[in-house]
Amino acid sequence: MTGNDAVAMGAKLARVKVVSAYPITPQTAIVEKLSEFVANGELDAEYIKVESEHSALSACVGAAATGVRTFTATSSQGLMLMSEIMFVAAGLRLPIVMANANRSLSAPLSIWCDQQDSIAVRDAGWIQLYCENNQEILDSTIQAFRIAEETLLPVMVCF
Repeated sequence: MTGNDAVAMGAKLARVKVVSAYPITPQTAIVEKLSEFVANGELDAEYIKVESEHSALSACVGAAATGVRTFTATSSQGLMLMSEIMFVAAGLRLPIVMANANRSLSAPLSIWCDQQDSIAVRDAGWIQLYCENNQEILDSTIQAFRIAEETLLPVMVCF
C-alpha cells in the first residue's frame, strides 16, 4: 500500500461525507482513489470537483460548517494557493482534515519531497501531524478526524 492509498483508505474508514480536492502531483492518486470509492458505492460521500485548490478548501469550509466530516488533499503550490482559506477554516474552528503530500515549493520548479510547503503555513492555525511510514499515514488520517472534532480545529496529515 502506498502512502496515497493509505490516506484514501483512512478517509474511507473514517466515513468522510464530503471530499473536495484538486489534483496536484504527488497527491493525485489520493483523490483518484477517493473518487473511485464514491463512484462504486464503497464510500457514501459527495465528491465535489473544483477548478483550483483555493476552491477545494472553500468547498470544505462550507461543508464543514454544516457539521459533516470533510476531507481534502494537496501538495506544494496547491497548499500555497489554499493558504488564504486555511486561516478562515482555523478562525471558524472547522474540523476539516487535509492530507498534504509534502513537496518542495517551486524555485523555479521542484518535485522533490520536502516539508517546506507545510512549514510555510505552520502558523495558519492548523494542527499538523507528520508521518514516518504508510501505517502512520493510515492511522493518523483516521485519528485526525477525531482530533479535529474534539478540538474544533482543522488538522493536516503531512507525509
